[in-house]
Amino acid sequence: MAHSTVSHASIEPFQSTYNAFHFLASLIKVALKLLPLQALMAKPKYGVVLMVFFFLSIFFHGTESSAEPWLTEEDNEVIVVQSRHDSGRRCDFSVGKWVYDQSYPLYDSNCPYLTTTVTCQKNGRPDSDYEKWKWKPQACSIPRFDALDFLGRMRRKRIMLVGDSIMRNQWESLVCLVQGVIPTARKRVTYNGLSMAFHAMDFETSIEFSWAPLLVELKKGGENKRILHLDQIEENAKYWRGVDILVFDSAHWWTHSDKWSSWDYLMEGNSQFTTMNPMVAYEKGLTTWAKWIDLNVDPSKTQVIFRSMSPRHNRDNGWKCYNQQQPLAFFSHQHVPEQLVVLQGVLRRMRFPVYLQDITTMTALRRDGHPSVYGRAMGQEEKQHLKDFSSDCSHWCLPGVPDSWNEMLSALLKE
Repeated sequence: MAHSTVSHASIEPFQSTYNAFHFLASLIKVALKLLPLQALMAKPKYGVVLMVFFFLSIFFHGTESSAEPWLTEEDNEVIVVQSRHDSGRRCDFSVGKWVYDQSYPLYDSNCPYLTTTVTCQKNGRPDSDYEKWKWKPQACSIPRFDALDFLGRMRRKRIMLVGDSIMRNQWESLVCLVQGVIPTARKRVTYNGLSMAFHAMDFETSIEFSWAPLLVELKKGGENKRILHLDQIEENAKYWRGVDILVFDSAHWWTHSDKWSSWDYLMEGNSQFTTMNPMVAYEKGLTTWAKWIDLNVDPSKTQVIFRSMSPRHNRDNGWKCYNQQQPLAFFSHQHVPEQLVVLQGVLRRMRFPVYLQDITTMTALRRDGHPSVYGRAMGQEEKQHLKDFSSDCSHWCLPGVPDSWNEMLSALLKE
């Protein structure tokens, strides 16, 4: 079922009814746990009503699949993520909608810190509306990114984004959001092994990126084999020491298919494995990361945020995102990706207060924001044969979706 042919208005009453029953059923389940049996027996008609809704709750909760991979369901609908959030916070930034705002973007693709693969406008993408959508939470608002305000709050601080190429995508976005207010002679980029840093010299601020897509160590072994050490992390973590704000992400590299697997075999202690359930390996790797954070990071000096997975729209061999020009308006059903379940479990067991920044739901709506075939500059002849090129439905055009992640990040750091 193609979204372009579905009326939002026509499905909204059904969706609202479904959500209402789902919510009510959840409340009834709680009531059944809390109310004593004697109270229900004293009021038989109330007990009957509660039991009816109890069976409804089984139906509504039982129909949600937990084994379904992200964005691979048969009807091409998008799956929504539900995650637990800190109940003490005033607003859940992850619940909301995309609003078209003509005043965006906040910079253009001429930002000198962008890699060619994300400068979709310079690479010939014919539409630009994907740059003009702002995320609006349901119960509050996210302030428009203010570069001087952000740099003022980050004065004499180091902020580091750690992860894979999607996190590099986000780092480039953040640098471009701030760099325009800094004179050319007062900004620079330095490199240190697996890390790079943008320096705003007058603010004594650095915005850094550290490459660690699996967080734990991936090394070369005999016969040039790639060994993933599930219990070793220091070679990556040594770059994280002394940082004031750490933002992590790790998900995609753990779930690459056999052909594109990130490792040849895994090791834990002296044990070697040629195969392992990816989610078991993911939990082991995250647990190693969590232990390092608990033992080495001081919560009075450092804030730690873990950004949830960025969805890919890779159906149809990567052509799911080609020529998409509008965000999706809604989700058809609900599902929690396995990666998020594992991540939440690890975070709950930690002593260190890590904040989970959930960008998955909002980002899943934005299949229009990927580079697709516009990840490189093309001549007129090449533009006539676009289907001959690969389509990138994983990374994001800039300006674009990661700018909203960073507006959310800036708002989180104010709390």
